[in-house]
Amino acid sequence: MPWRYALIRPLVLLAEGTPTQRAAETHTHPDTVRTFTRRFRAQGMLGLWPNAIEARPRGRAQRVPEAVRHEVDRLKALYAGFHDRELARILFYTFGYPIHHNTVKQLWEQSPVVAVQQLDLWDSHTHPDRSQARLQVIKLSYQGWDKVSISQFLRLSRPTMDRWITRFEAEHFAGLMDHKRGPKAPRKRWFPVMVEVYHLQKRHPDAGEFRIWSLLARPDLSARTIGRIMAINRQVYDDIPHVRKPGPKPTPQPHPYKACRPHESWFIDGRMMDFALDGVKWWSLIMLDGYSRPMLAGAVAPVEASWVALMVLYTACLRYGVPETLISDSGGAFTSNEFEAVCTRLEINHEPIESTKGESYKNLMETPFNIQRRLYDYQFSLTSTPMEFEKAHKAFMELYNTTAYQGLIQAHFAPPIPLAVLGAVKGRL
Repeated sequence: MPWRYALIRPLVLLAEGTPTQRAAETHTHPDTVRTFTRRFRAQGMLGLWPNAIEARPRGRAQRVPEAVRHEVDRLKALYAGFHDRELARILFYTFGYPIHHNTVKQLWEQSPVVAVQQLDLWDSHTHPDRSQARLQVIKLSYQGWDKVSISQFLRLSRPTMDRWITRFEAEHFAGLMDHKRGPKAPRKRWFPVMVEVYHLQKRHPDAGEFRIWSLLARPDLSARTIGRIMAINRQVYDDIPHVRKPGPKPTPQPHPYKACRPHESWFIDGRMMDFALDGVKWWSLIMLDGYSRPMLAGAVAPVEASWVALMVLYTACLRYGVPETLISDSGGAFTSNEFEAVCTRLEINHEPIESTKGESYKNLMETPFNIQRRLYDYQFSLTSTPMEFEKAHKAFMELYNTTAYQGLIQAHFAPPIPLAVLGAVKGRL
């Protein structure tokens, strides 16, 4: 075919010479040149095909059914996470129409529908009927959906979805109903077993439930069941040794230094940190108001000394005035002559408590120090210099003073924020 076109090209394209001259130039019969020229002008390039080959225009490719196109649009509006082979499988299961995954990809890209987010109505967790929600999983699975798509579309975990499919294949529709949890038969243990456990408890009063279960040698009973029987026996029988008898609860007494107004009583204490800076464990000293529980002042130092305690007291008095009473422990930093002299000049009633005699509960700083330990000790441990430690200490005090405090919630303060409760109230100036 290219040779035939090259033969007639000067005649049909450039209009040079005659067929007889072209035949002489190419050593071809003039009728051959005339025939190819006539067929080219009538049929174009198809006229140059050999006579044994039938040449005809290619017909239009087979169209995809409209139902398949509409289904692609519907699936795209439901969920945007399908992959091509999954869509081809879904279309084949739905219409019995075999389609190539590349064709499905073209239909998906040509679809004018915009994929939307999953509607809450289709969420299995909000479905009014749990069995129908589970049936929806089975339907989508049998329609060709992948488990990943079902899990993301219905917002289910894979183990839950696998369990429903397994239960449906084993029990059909009955497997989609709610099953009662726990043992199917009622838990009944007869009285002789309880009596036998009771005698073992009397003989071995300090043994636990597992040891009593092993001594009982009853494989049909679990150790937890024996534990429940032992608990019942302790309540029923009074002659089991080493059983604590709950006594009457003492009536709660008011705190000896419960403040009724701001700056009535301040509390000061120091805590040695659990980490070290250059091999030295530093101290955190804090002054607390007993009424609204804000931290009035604080300092960090390598030792718990009088000068540190005086600096904290000076800072608190400079900001908030002078309190009526100051409570501290009996440490040397707070019972020194210098500290006592300052309290005397400022007319502060200093009352040191004796921790060795069980009076630690009188110092309200125990609770804030526990909050400091749980809330900020990790941040303190990340510091490597005294300046960083002091900066973190100030950040903790600010965080403590501006967040809710449980004691203020119980006292019905609104908002229960230490600094907000204290406000602008000052002590004696």
